[in-house]
Amino acid sequence: MDISHSYSQFSPPRIERVRHELKRRSLVVSGIEQVTPGMLRITLSGDDLADFVSLGADDHIKIFVPGADGTMEMRDYTPRRYDNDARLLALDFALHEAGPVTAWAMKAKVGDPLEIGGPRGSAVISGDVERLLLIGDETALPAIGRRIEEAKAGQRIVSIAAVTGPDERQSFRTEASLTSHWAYRPLEAASDPAALLAAVRSVALEPGTFVWIAAEASVTRAIRFHFVAERGLPLPWLKASGYWVKGKADSTEKFE
Repeated sequence: MDISHSYSQFSPPRIERVRHELKRRSLVVSGIEQVTPGMLRITLSGDDLADFVSLGADDHIKIFVPGADGTMEMRDYTPRRYDNDARLLALDFALHEAGPVTAWAMKAKVGDPLEIGGPRGSAVISGDVERLLLIGDETALPAIGRRIEEAKAGQRIVSIAAVTGPDERQSFRTEASLTSHWAYRPLEAASDPAALLAAVRSVALEPGTFVWIAAEASVTRAIRFHFVAERGLPLPWLKASGYWVKGKADSTEKFE
């Protein structure tokens, strides 16, 4: 069903790119929480967080850890929560692969040091968007959760997340009106769009809804195609990212 005409009555949102001073910060692990069996939350602290800025729920920082051969490894992670006054930053780690940062997180202890950089910038959605549809896999849940928890009262949010099973479902505190859907599939099928796409097809898209998608690149591509080609969603109402690419370490893919 083509919905492009019904969107014409709404002023499209804009995505404003805000640049930040690029700064490296030396922090210390101050808390560790097992959110779900497959999601670990590590809280970092340090005076370097006094001027930390992250304006977008899907911002990314760089985490630096030593690799097996002694060289420095870098990976992108979403600032899940942060508090400048308390000098605290929370990061969620999806324990879906044995990369260098995931390995560091699984062994982390309170008091361990960690270096981070960024975020380099923020993508801020401007305009009065009252409806959001947030779609993603485990790697997108930190951004989805942050956006839900930071939403204002009166905003309507539908989230659709692909996880391995009911024990990976998360709950979020929010002032918004939230409806959550969960699609189950094994981790080995994380690059197969079938489960997530089936859940997406079952959800109505109300006019004036901004759609945000982040998952493995081929999954994101399939869901983006569904909205643009099959439903006729105007491109200004969509933001899609491949947060990871199967078979490629530290790779992402952007969709315009």
